[in-house]
Amino acid sequence: MSSNSPPDPSTVRYDGPWTHRDVHANGIRFHVVEADPAVSGSASYGDPDTPLVVLLHGFGDFWWSWRHQLTGLAARGYRAVAVDLRGYGDSDKPPRGYDGWTLAGDIAGLIRALGHTEATLVGHAEGGLVCWATAVLHPRLVTSIGLVSSPHPAALKSSILRDRKQRKQWLPDFLRYQLPRIPENLLTADDGAEVERLLRQRAGEHWSATPEFADTAQRMRLAIRIPGVAHCALEYQRWAFRSQWRPDGARFMQTMREPVRIPVLSLYGDRDRYILASTIRRGQELSPERRVVAIPDAGHYAHQENPEAVTAELAKLLS
Repeated sequence: MSSNSPPDPSTVRYDGPWTHRDVHANGIRFHVVEADPAVSGSASYGDPDTPLVVLLHGFGDFWWSWRHQLTGLAARGYRAVAVDLRGYGDSDKPPRGYDGWTLAGDIAGLIRALGHTEATLVGHAEGGLVCWATAVLHPRLVTSIGLVSSPHPAALKSSILRDRKQRKQWLPDFLRYQLPRIPENLLTADDGAEVERLLRQRAGEHWSATPEFADTAQRMRLAIRIPGVAHCALEYQRWAFRSQWRPDGARFMQTMREPVRIPVLSLYGDRDRYILASTIRRGQELSPERRVVAIPDAGHYAHQENPEAVTAELAKLLS
């Protein structure tokens, strides 16, 4: 891979037992990936009567993060669709819209554009925050949510303020990303080496020594170098920071304190050193029907590090 030739967005359309599609929602085009009929059975493929599961990746990632659940959930009879979020992969990269309101609107529009009236949302890290926001702002469209290393946004804020250990793990990168231009250069320099560094730092020791980890790191390094992706990825975190001192941010956080009264599954890797178990467990009153499960032998990327355990837990949520 050469840093002199930025990759085309279509490079993330990897072949496999799935189909790549473009879906328009909330004014932009999303790249989505759905398991093929051979995996899911022709009765469920693209069928609006089959329960829909929308899979949302985290920071610096793309739809590939959910490859195991995409096929695993489809094989169990669900319509599983993995998405490149706004600004990522082969989805559109508009200059704005990285606030919680718009991101929730993206997923609400996507559910409808896929021909459904409701869905279960599953998200990792920042993708999980989008799940929380969509569940609060568009409650009629969300039947349940599954989360991987993604605490409730109010619980995360509380933990950052009150827990010195969590603050030490989370805050330095978050503050570093608020600078103009420098973080974009950091993420894309040396063929995206910073993304691999973050992946290795936050993953468990077992997975980081495997060939699959090396393959995943290379794919993520390629995806972050797609023109516009690094900037858009950072805009999620920049809005989260800037909004703290603006009326829209205060209004968003106040709105997010409305309890989520649907089934919620919070998963975390038992070796996650980045988002701590105490942070995940905080704020039970914000989701009274929440079940918290530790995934063994996994760090921050439990859905990739121990995919069978994560898929099995998600199947319980969906049943």
